Amino acid sequence: MALVSWIKLSDREKLAILQRFDQFRHWHSLDEKRYCLVCGEIITGREIQVLMDTRGNRSLRIICPTKYCDAIPIEWVWPTDDVLIAIAMVEAERNWLCLIKRAGRAMHAYQRNTTSSTISRIRPKPPFG
Repeated sequence: MALVSWIKLSDREKLAILQRFDQFRHWHSLDEKRYCLVCGEIITGREIQVLMDTRGNRSLRIICPTKYCDAIPIEWVWPTDDVLIAIAMVEAERNWLCLIKRAGRAMHAYQRNTTSSTISRIRPKPPFG
């Protein structure tokens, strides 16, 4: 038996829940965006999941809509220019490191191939017949 279930709400109900449960940043509309510090995605109020505990108290909670991410409001920040620049810089650094790793692997493979072909050229060919 599931301990929590997703609940479907009208826009008005969902906005009221976001306003009540997000004590860190006020929501004016469901179209507002937040950046999730856990999964790195930009999410909207419309996407945020509302869960209900199906055990005795039937309490509500809100979590990030990204698959496998259960971040809560304290982990969501406004996607300001500063935040978006920081995200872009981290992503650029991650891409740069991936390129360096790929170049290193390619150089290693190249050296391995040139070394093995050099060795095979040095060996004398066996006599015929």
